[in-house]
Amino acid sequence: MTARTATVTRATRETSITLTLTLEGTGKADVKTGVGFLDHLLDSLSRHARFDLTLASKGDLHVDDHHTAEDCALALGQAVDRALGERRGVNRFGWAYAPLDEALARAVVDLSGRSYADVTLGLTREAIGGLACENIPHILRSFATAADPARRRAEGRERSPPGRGRFQGDRARTQAGRGLLRLRRRAIHQGGSRCLTWSS
Repeated sequence: MTARTATVTRATRETSITLTLTLEGTGKADVKTGVGFLDHLLDSLSRHARFDLTLASKGDLHVDDHHTAEDCALALGQAVDRALGERRGVNRFGWAYAPLDEALARAVVDLSGRSYADVTLGLTREAIGGLACENIPHILRSFATAADPARRRAEGRERSPPGRGRFQGDRARTQAGRGLLRLRRRAIHQGGSRCLTWSS
């Protein structure tokens, strides 16, 4: 099987991003967004999904983290969409649970082709590691929109450590994603379905 890879370059007035993604990787990540917690989240996603991810971003962090967070998520979503291609032989549904300290992360993924994200996290902190907590649901929605697999449902309650359990739902999400990316033993026509539903 040919490796599913994609390179995305995204340049706006606020950000300049170059991203390379290999879906069947080893979990290696080289992420430099300028936002510590965003780097951590993307590194964690790569490691647990066993994606190889290289991402370099320069953004208007002197203003705030919003554009960097959003544009990194959009670029990653585009890369996933391109790397998956026609989605032949890819499972449509995937799900996983991950217990994290006092939180339970749940991920449900559906490659239906209808972009949608339902994100309810209940975060109470203002920021974690330079990333505004209000941007965490926005990152998930932006990814869902750009990936066009994009049906995602995320929910949770603030527990310890705050916010980490929410986005650490990535562990469950990526396990669910790995289930999706495994080739089926028999091909079933997908009818162009592309969508992700993730919960944490």
